[in-house]
Amino acid sequence: MVEAAPRQRFLIISNGHGEDWIASAIAARLTDMFLVEAWPVLGSGNAYAGICPIVGPRARLESGGARTAKGSLRRDLSKGGLATIPPALRYMRSIRNRYDRILVVGDAIVPLLAWITGHRNLYYVDCYKTGAARLYSGLEKHVIARTCRRVFCRADNLAGLLRDAGVDATAPGNLMMDTIPFGDYDAQSRRTQPLAITLLPGSRGETAENFARQVDALRRLPAELRPDVFLAVAGEIPVSDLAEASGLSRTNLLSAEGDDLGGLSDGAITVHLLRGRAMGNALAVSDIVLSQAGTATTQSLGLGKPVIHMTSPKDRQSRFEDEQRLFGEARIAVPGDADAVAQALGRLLGSADERARLGAIGRERIGGPGAIDEVLATLRA
Repeated sequence: MVEAAPRQRFLIISNGHGEDWIASAIAARLTDMFLVEAWPVLGSGNAYAGICPIVGPRARLESGGARTAKGSLRRDLSKGGLATIPPALRYMRSIRNRYDRILVVGDAIVPLLAWITGHRNLYYVDCYKTGAARLYSGLEKHVIARTCRRVFCRADNLAGLLRDAGVDATAPGNLMMDTIPFGDYDAQSRRTQPLAITLLPGSRGETAENFARQVDALRRLPAELRPDVFLAVAGEIPVSDLAEASGLSRTNLLSAEGDDLGGLSDGAITVHLLRGRAMGNALAVSDIVLSQAGTATTQSLGLGKPVIHMTSPKDRQSRFEDEQRLFGEARIAVPGDADAVAQALGRLLGSADERARLGAIGRERIGGPGAIDEVLATLRA
């Protein structure tokens, strides 16, 4: 009798909230073949719940790892950010030769740590660079060429640069569009108005304040224009903070749906709450998105949903401009005050033609699903 070969051990490393959701969707499709574990470098790693075990040390930064705000790196460093690096390096050294395959989802930080700690032959999904703005630096190309066995980029020009550096790189498409999270939540059954919007106030420090501004904008709309409103709540954001910041009260009429978080209301405005892992359920029935998120903004635009984004004096302008080169008109950037948001929202709610025009731009700029098939085929080979 021939014994079955033991299943290979597979580690997935992700470094960010949006990256966790992308990586967890890949993990869910690999557990039938591999013994999969996940190391979410930043935050709690809630995206992996019910999919695979979590391992490794997890850093907590004030910025959540986002670099959209001016001085975020400096503030993280001043508040102990450097102290998160030694545990990560120690852990990476400790797992050398423990796994048969390692997949990295995120930016080039993890390949850099891998280079320092002697890891080689990584599979790498670069979901950070878009190809529309800054490309790979000389150091990034050097590190990726020496640590990565195969790289999946979002754009052909990025893959071309890596191939020129001797890397086996390809650009199968935007993996974000294959990994939009769907859960147990019936958004359509909650629709009562002709139009609906989804609020994505973000997953980091200013989430409650962003939500409060979004709600204030809704209050400024004429009653006859107010849409159905859904809020996808990121994993670590307390609903009580959202309620306090917005002046809305919690409604506790929960359904049996696993991702239903009830609602917030003041009698005139009702916001339907759902877990972030069911964000796709809300986006599917919405016409417009108010978003301060990162990955979720890209996914919304790719689904053809125009996005209204609030700018801030704290924004790192170079990062904002890089994003806007990709998003184009599909993401409407307005000052971060309720009046400006209400005006932009009112214009979109009142024009089906404009919503359709911007939606088409978003779909064209972001691209559709399909990339995950090539990624999985490579990982399973």
